Amino acid sequence: MAIEPTKTIDERGEVCPVPDVDAKRALKKMNAGEILEVLIDYPLSKERIPANSKKDGHEVLAIEETGPSEWRILIKV
Repeated sequence: MAIEPTKTIDERGEVCPVPDVDAKRALKKMNAGEILEVLIDYPLSKERIPANSKKDGHEVLAIEETGPSEWRILIKV
């Protein structure tokens, strides 16, 4: 089953801490049950965004590799 995100932020080309800060900001503005899709190409963000999201009480639904050094993270608020 494909998960349809409520909002997508494209952080490809950005390095820490920009993707982490942007993801945190986006999640704060979203309602419970909504899904944020974060597109990244910075390996450290692949570890940090899910860890920080879980710490803030969100559910990480998926971390998918979408290409060479590109990932898609799905987080449920």
